[in-house]
Amino acid sequence: MEYQAKYITEDIKLSWYEDKFFKSDIMFEHHMLIWFISGETKIVQAHGTYIFKKGDIFLIPRNQLATIINYPKEGLPHKTVVMHLTTAWLRDYYARLNVKPAAMATPEILHYADHPLLESCLSSLIPYFDMQKLPKDIANLKITEAVTILRSIDSSIDNILANFEEPGKIDLTTYMEKNFMFNMTLEKFGYLTGRSLTTFKRDFKKAFATTPQRWLTKKRLELAHYQFVEKKKKPIDVCFEVGFENLSHFSYAFKKQFGYAPTELLASAGSPSVPGGRGR
Repeated sequence: MEYQAKYITEDIKLSWYEDKFFKSDIMFEHHMLIWFISGETKIVQAHGTYIFKKGDIFLIPRNQLATIINYPKEGLPHKTVVMHLTTAWLRDYYARLNVKPAAMATPEILHYADHPLLESCLSSLIPYFDMQKLPKDIANLKITEAVTILRSIDSSIDNILANFEEPGKIDLTTYMEKNFMFNMTLEKFGYLTGRSLTTFKRDFKKAFATTPQRWLTKKRLELAHYQFVEKKKKPIDVCFEVGFENLSHFSYAFKKQFGYAPTELLASAGSPSVPGGRGR
């Protein structure tokens, strides 16, 4: 058994992974409020890595790129309650309020530890998962309760939840240098940089003098080499963190690029006469 999910509405679900870890590169279309019941999650973003465990509650802002790696832990499955805070719902909610969100840089994941009010709100959903149905009015009340609690404990949350702007056209070179490790489609990279697919490809060729796929592969392998030499990370961890989906394909591509396999590099790193010592 690997992944299962129970939905009580389109925007509220109980999800769990058993037996082994699950990895995915994701662009979040909606804000996600998550309560951890068991297991562990590693979230890798351009500006940092987060690890969340049992009892943690966190909010992932929309339009963010991330690598998500979910693990069972201590014999228990990776299990979470997830609430989507959609743009449509939030527009209706904030229409009643006089809120003017301040302009923000790219928002980071917000961690609320094991806040008792949020935990009470999200844990109260558990009985409804056995029913596999939640009346629409109750669902709306639960999401309203969650957002109201967030606003009461975090004075800056309106700057995220009440901001409905779509990504505008931004500097392509800067964005791609920060986010190349995420295995997204070119259409999504285009959307997040404020471009159509055609314009994205045209601007990319002008900026980097090569195709997106060739550039992305080279950058990911260079990052992997750095992670091996400087961080001494394991191939299985590096493979997923730099945007590859398959360890054997990653090892093949790495050896084709550098002339030696990741295991050879790790075995010899530190010696001045071997690949790792040359600092390639």
